[in-house]
Amino acid sequence: MIMRVAIAGAGNVGRSIAQELIENGHQVMLIERQPRMLRPARVPDAEWVLADACELASLEEAELAGCDVVVAATGDDKVNLVVSLLAKTEFAVPRVVARVNRAENEWLFTEQWGVDVAVSKPRVMAALVEEAVTVGDLVRLMTFRQGEANLVEITLPPTAPYVGHPLREVPLPRDSALVAILRGKRVLVPSPDDPVEAGDELVFVCTAEVEDAVRAVVLGPDSVERTRESR
Repeated sequence: MIMRVAIAGAGNVGRSIAQELIENGHQVMLIERQPRMLRPARVPDAEWVLADACELASLEEAELAGCDVVVAATGDDKVNLVVSLLAKTEFAVPRVVARVNRAENEWLFTEQWGVDVAVSKPRVMAALVEEAVTVGDLVRLMTFRQGEANLVEITLPPTAPYVGHPLREVPLPRDSALVAILRGKRVLVPSPDDPVEAGDELVFVCTAEVEDAVRAVVLGPDSVERTRESR
């Protein structure tokens, strides 16, 4: 599916997001209010708009209502909140993603401000550090819908109960889904006949309520208690 995406903020973060989306075949509009930051040559395939994304008239002129996703990617949390709120309430954009610059402001980035997904650099960096060093535990990578669902990762130790077994034998609980297997440098789309191997990074989407159940199935029934004792 080709999406039309508007990105508020054409700094390094906004341009990087735009370039990756364009490479994946999507249509991207970069909205920037500072003329000195308007650098179309950096992302030539994007549509560039010189405008203040906090002004309703500017967003109307940019036809924000025709976008599938809005990304508030400026370096100012106040601006990102206003852009998110306008995108959701005034233009009914289906998905709003907002950058959180200061960790102490993260609690503001909720549905009440129109935010579907908040991306906090400290949280993402901490998750990536944990993901790199943690084997045999569940690591929460990202939260969706204000905590209703999470993207989590488990790196399998050799002692995991289903190592060597096909996925169809792994009895995952309701409200959980295995969405990818990272094996070395490969990304595998799971199928029922695929066996899991020691060292595999299993990526799940699940509700917070079943995280312990997922951990217990994938790592063994005593893993939940071991994790609690180590913290």
